[in-house]
Amino acid sequence: MVDDARIRNELDNVLADVDFPELGNRISGKVRDSFVIGNKRILVTTDRISAFDRILGTIPFKGQVLNQLAAFWFEKTRQTVPNHMLDVPDPNIMVVAECGQLPLEFIVRGYITGVTKTSAWMNYAAGARVICGNALPDGLKKDQKLERPILTPTTKHEEHDRNISRAEAITEGLIDGATFDAAAALCMKLFDAGVRHAARQGLILVDTKYEIGTRDGQLVVSDEIHTPDSSRYWFADTYQSLFDAGQDQRKLDKEYVREWLAARGFRGDGPVPTLTEEVRIEAAKRYIEAYERVTGLPFKPIEGPIRDRVRRALERIL
Repeated sequence: MVDDARIRNELDNVLADVDFPELGNRISGKVRDSFVIGNKRILVTTDRISAFDRILGTIPFKGQVLNQLAAFWFEKTRQTVPNHMLDVPDPNIMVVAECGQLPLEFIVRGYITGVTKTSAWMNYAAGARVICGNALPDGLKKDQKLERPILTPTTKHEEHDRNISRAEAITEGLIDGATFDAAAALCMKLFDAGVRHAARQGLILVDTKYEIGTRDGQLVVSDEIHTPDSSRYWFADTYQSLFDAGQDQRKLDKEYVREWLAARGFRGDGPVPTLTEEVRIEAAKRYIEAYERVTGLPFKPIEGPIRDRVRRALERIL
């Protein structure tokens, strides 16, 4: 585990962007920047952190954690579901096959929780008993395990994501029924594989977001899978006692940052609160621990200026 002092020393050695105009047209997302070369896309995972659909700042080592953890999962689940990964030439870079992308994010939930506007718990606590077409019983408590995992898709090309059911997505012309069902089945297979692996590591995979693409007429999982950005992880050994006591779960994901923001009245609207050094350090520790807990491998931070290293790697690739 990387200690607090090392993380503090890296607070300014972060990859905020890869804006190198001489390297070609950059496509910028919330966390990943990319370059397209023919039928390949070069994904660079930065250290940016986002929540409530807003970019908040940077977390040391976050990009390396996400990229390497995504690579771990892509390799581990390759025989379960096809994915877009081709190569990992740098700790922050992944070369993937260029794919068409479905216009929905597919979120699988095994528990009812969350603090965002699209979270199952926030909607349930406000009185909703049907969420994205899933009927839920009365009497559920925050962080309770659902009888079976449910799929709660959201839109992905709007200013703010919104929950949407299968029927609504089809009516709005976003997707056809056969494609939706095939993607849903793929997501459930991935979630089951993730839940089983997490359990062996002493963790609960609570919920997760999948992005699905198309390549040569085949559905493939893209972007990232089962990382602390796209998923919630809780510790299995304390789940029941904390749930019975009505206390918050021990977490290994960016929910810590979401809750810090929500406690200050920020849920996506208005000015973004500045993340303190202590919040950034704690978040970095949780990302690193997530990598080590999920993979069972030690995290090995790369020495030296990250921006220079990534630029050199991109120059070799591009």
